[in-house]
Amino acid sequence: MAAHRVSPSLNRLLFAVKYASFQSGCCAVHCNAQYSTIHSPSEKTFDKILIANRGEIACRVMKTCHKMGIQTVAVHSDVDSSAVHVKMADEAVCVGPAPTSKSYLNMDAIMDAIRATGAQAVHPGYGFLSENKEFAKRLAAEGVAFIGPDTHAIMAMGDKIESKLIAKAANVNTIPGYDGVVKTAEEAVKIAQDIGYPVMIKASAGGGGKGMRIAWNAEETREGFRFSSQEAASSFGDDRLLIEKFIDNPRHIEIQVLADKHGNALWLNERECSIQRRNQKVVEEAPSTFLDPVTRRAMGEQAVQLAKAVQYSSAGTVEFLVDSKKNFYFLEMNTRLQVEHPITECITGLDLVEQMIRVAKGYQLQHKQDDIPINGWAIESRVYAEDPYKSFGLPSIGRLSKYQEPLNLSNVRVDSGIQEGSDISIYYDPMISKLVTYGATRAEALARMEDALDNYVIRGVTHNIPLLREIITHPRFISGDISTNFLPEVYPDGFKGHQLDVDTRRELLASAAALYITAQLRSQKVLGDLRVSSSPVECSRWELCVQLEDGSHSVEVTKSGNVYTVEVDGGKVEVSGQWNLASPLLPLTINGTHRTLQCLSRDASGRILLQYLGTSFKVRVLSKLAAEFNSYMPEKVPEDTSSILRSPMPGTVVAVSVKPGDPVAEGQEICVIEAMKMQNSLTAVKQAKVKSVHCKPGETVGEGDLLVELE
Repeated sequence: MAAHRVSPSLNRLLFAVKYASFQSGCCAVHCNAQYSTIHSPSEKTFDKILIANRGEIACRVMKTCHKMGIQTVAVHSDVDSSAVHVKMADEAVCVGPAPTSKSYLNMDAIMDAIRATGAQAVHPGYGFLSENKEFAKRLAAEGVAFIGPDTHAIMAMGDKIESKLIAKAANVNTIPGYDGVVKTAEEAVKIAQDIGYPVMIKASAGGGGKGMRIAWNAEETREGFRFSSQEAASSFGDDRLLIEKFIDNPRHIEIQVLADKHGNALWLNERECSIQRRNQKVVEEAPSTFLDPVTRRAMGEQAVQLAKAVQYSSAGTVEFLVDSKKNFYFLEMNTRLQVEHPITECITGLDLVEQMIRVAKGYQLQHKQDDIPINGWAIESRVYAEDPYKSFGLPSIGRLSKYQEPLNLSNVRVDSGIQEGSDISIYYDPMISKLVTYGATRAEALARMEDALDNYVIRGVTHNIPLLREIITHPRFISGDISTNFLPEVYPDGFKGHQLDVDTRRELLASAAALYITAQLRSQKVLGDLRVSSSPVECSRWELCVQLEDGSHSVEVTKSGNVYTVEVDGGKVEVSGQWNLASPLLPLTINGTHRTLQCLSRDASGRILLQYLGTSFKVRVLSKLAAEFNSYMPEKVPEDTSSILRSPMPGTVVAVSVKPGDPVAEGQEICVIEAMKMQNSLTAVKQAKVKSVHCKPGETVGEGDLLVELE
């Protein structure tokens, strides 16, 4: 282990460049809603804090520490040595190799880093060691403050079985279910039948959607027991499971609580977190469109009751499931800072990290319950390196060849821990950033989110912006008609990207044609002069053919100044803009409507990949003559994938259930791939015999790697 110091002047420069507009651009609609760190120099806290985390949450904690005049220490794995959080810290210590068990979960190495740097306190962020009672005990033994709740609260709320019993005793509404530990699959089936289907099988020590399965019958209960126990053991080192009634079509609404060591506790309103895939949140907002003041207060008061029952001190979150009649049931308590805490900061104006630091030092809360406002509306989109067309998001890895956050827009906040050139690896969570927008109303916040997603430039990895944009513009989401089943209900056949109607198809075709002509005209110029040409006058009218997935379209284009008039599919479209082909963004006005497109790629053969309304579309623009010649070209025959199984994501092979010569039925499990601590069962698409197996347990595979061949 080696420690090194980064120049404080470099830290300040990096911080200023990265976060210059972070505060002013976040929540500036109402003065009371300003997200700010109000630190009094006379209020002594800590001189140096070690952040036992990585990525965006480590950067987020450091931002407040810098405002409070506190020095920071980063820990990192060897592959994270050039990460943003390492550059931002005053000091940085390598704590091991890439696997989390040998670095970010390596308590011995982190304790050594604390001793070597003289850190007085540790902020754990979320995930990793944030809810690890043994880590908190070791810090206490060393006289180092843990910026989080006391050990007894972590223990009580970290176990779903015990936390449910405590919640009942504190008069908090709980979900009907079995309170003991389920030991076998057959016992799980019996309990599920007694409770009544559907049921939720979940890890007792779990969180973040890992180790959770919904079962609607006995077969799914057995399968869910197997996968949930394996995921729980892999993610938490604890394979105990519990079973409870699954509430169909619920909303997932959570209450942010804040408590000190003097018996004071507040609830800081709610966050709506119902948009999920695989029990993991995708889009959150504060407040919720569903709650009325009476229900909000009842939920808040029960959350505070629970916090006081376990003598909670710090920021924490009590999660509830809410049915269509506004009955709410305790789900779990997260004894840490939540991923989605920025939207609470936006509507209340409180810096939750600052409050956690103050509480850890022993100060009382600065506010009373009546002081907590709801000012405006905030939306958070979790931007992931994921392929949204595969199960609403399977992990993608790669290097960010180009990266540009939409911080030039007002009331936009981006919590990230990456930069251009950063690697998204198989070892860690694939989150790129948390994109937050704020407005005086929900409509304003949504409009800003739409604009921010269109202006977010991410190259080098597959990302989920197409899905995020479709969610926030969907009529059901806009009306507030949502539940945790939103994605499978809206996209029963899986996410397919934006579906073009007549008008948007014309807009796309016209934009592609105008972009093609702009590129052609630029290529004719050298240092501002036209090349020698047989035509003395620049052409102003073109006949083109634009090919889209749904077919070929004849297009006529005329140009006047920066305005193109495009005749396509029986309609006229006017497209105008600055046409800076060197910029990744194309801000255009299309028939009077402002649109921001992105040209992801284009080549000399007329192929253009355009990001339009969040979705990437492949188009090809050809002259009329070239299109005629192109019709004689043979088409590439797509690969027959019915007899082969390829990995849909990078990951590790956990199990292989077949061998050469085995017969398999349609839907039968062939192998299990684990990616980002989530296990995915891959099945046969038809009845066949196994020809060959190209993988074995423990192997690392990439996306598209051949796993099994069928005859």
